[in-house]
Amino acid sequence: MKTTPDIDWEKRIVVPEKVFALIEPGMSIFIGAGAGEPRTLIKHLMASDSHNLQDLELIQLVSFGDAISLEALQSQRYRLKTFFSGWVASEAITAGRVDLIPSRPFMIPELIKSGLVPIDVAFIQITPPNEAGYCSLGVTVDTTRNAIEQASLAVGEINDQIPFTYGDTLVNIADFDLLVHSTEPPLYFECGTVAPVFDEIAAKVASVIDDGSCIAFSMGPLFEALSCHLADKRHLGIHSLTFTDALMKLVQSGAVTNRYKKTCLGKASVSYASGTPELMAWLDRNPLVEFQSIDEISNPLRIGRNPKFSAIFPVRKAELSGRLALTFGKGDVGAGPVQVMNLVNGAELSPGGKTIFALPSRNRKGESNILISLNQFPDVFNMRESVNMVATEFGVANLTGRTVRERAQALIEIAHPHDRKQLVEQAKAANLLYRDQIFLAESAHLYPDKITTQKTFKENCVVRFRAIKPSDEEAMRRLFYRFSDKSVYYRYFSPIKTMPHAKMQAYVNVDYRKVMSIVGLVGETGEGRIITEARFAKHKSRPWADVAFVVDEAWQGQSIATYLCKMLIKLGKEKGLKGFTADVLASNKAMMKVFEKSGVMVKATLESGVYSLTIPFV
Repeated sequence: MKTTPDIDWEKRIVVPEKVFALIEPGMSIFIGAGAGEPRTLIKHLMASDSHNLQDLELIQLVSFGDAISLEALQSQRYRLKTFFSGWVASEAITAGRVDLIPSRPFMIPELIKSGLVPIDVAFIQITPPNEAGYCSLGVTVDTTRNAIEQASLAVGEINDQIPFTYGDTLVNIADFDLLVHSTEPPLYFECGTVAPVFDEIAAKVASVIDDGSCIAFSMGPLFEALSCHLADKRHLGIHSLTFTDALMKLVQSGAVTNRYKKTCLGKASVSYASGTPELMAWLDRNPLVEFQSIDEISNPLRIGRNPKFSAIFPVRKAELSGRLALTFGKGDVGAGPVQVMNLVNGAELSPGGKTIFALPSRNRKGESNILISLNQFPDVFNMRESVNMVATEFGVANLTGRTVRERAQALIEIAHPHDRKQLVEQAKAANLLYRDQIFLAESAHLYPDKITTQKTFKENCVVRFRAIKPSDEEAMRRLFYRFSDKSVYYRYFSPIKTMPHAKMQAYVNVDYRKVMSIVGLVGETGEGRIITEARFAKHKSRPWADVAFVVDEAWQGQSIATYLCKMLIKLGKEKGLKGFTADVLASNKAMMKVFEKSGVMVKATLESGVYSLTIPFV
């Protein structure tokens, strides 16, 4: 690379036709991708009828725009090779008019550098040079530098409307053999309208992303909505293939500091940017964003160095076993199963990393997106072992460490309530669920998601509370077997020794018209283990309910039961109850104190060593 300014660079500015005169039949032409597409050169190339422009191979990592005409590709003059099946190329690949080179993104630069994918000519969009003679590659870095070095003819299209960006973006104007002035505006992408369902899904995804997480974004309604729901997080980091308007807004919210990243500390690291003129103006000479080559951004080892890396993917369908059908077709960006594995592998290497796959519970036809099988769908991500969480507008299913049966139960719980009964029956027939599995159809519509909350107790003990779910069966069984005989007797008034499936599944399948059950979990958001459960069950003949609590012995003395008691009282009032009743052994002094601290009157009658409590709400 040159180290001194090239004061005569303007002499190399020519019209596109002068460039095309140097091209010979059979040459391979590398074209800048995404919003960095050199649109003036490409549009003139597509329109040219020069006799030498025959049998040309166009190489572009991903085709975002309309400059490369699919109609032109039907002729024998041009053939497009691409590494990403998404966006406008997808349909053409299926039709056989575009060649796809299957490759992991971080390996693409080496393919070009080694000559396995030969480059004769490079068309690259650049900014005007600064006073030192250096241009910026703007909003597309990917493998551009390698293409410039390999090409025997490097052509720079100077566009004064693209931002001058930092990172691995600086190229000397002297590195280009010819220059062309851009007469086309940059390729912009306006922010789309976000449907309410994607806003709800984004809220669920945000609920399992912790402060200090490093995230990867893409384009589409899920990510448009997600930035708003992440705005109240703290010290997020960004390591993402693409930077968008949604990420700009997230940075502007103050949620992003990149403080805990191990790569590009203090800066968002990306390879592309796509968005509005507002985004492009914001990126211009912005030191908060660093553009790097695709092998830096997509390399799992680089990704995995960042703690709490959260890889988020929109998907089309989910199978009850945990397999997923990825998005594909026009409007999608490079999301084949192999490409997804880069982020998945990075998340698996990251301390505290996780993968989150998100989809609406139903498609536009009102059909379930959660199915018993995905065998009839293309682009299936079969690595179900790498699927940590699946989110819909009805919740987040944590699949980590769960059996196939537990996964099926968890995924059914986030399906649309109208589809759950059929899914249960299909899962039973396929032996994914027990044949005697209980399903309360009414409760599918009544799950009280709004009561979800968290509370910090003594010694920074954070407990997340939510209503119990059928998929909590195994966690509740484990809680039961952690109890001492004394705790079991206090809770059940009998020396119960076992809690088999038949008994526990009846306990966790709650009819929320009559029963309210709350569990408390500790540990990582979206995961964790149940340490407490409290519930009330309405009396058949009067507006009162019987109430009971249990807290893991290792977590007693933190006032968790008192908090739950007050929580149940509030929920009981909302349901129109007049009060609670409870039976407490006289020796259970800790539970008596819980009721005494509840803030309401407690009337107690002692008989045969048992207190019969009446707790009116007024």
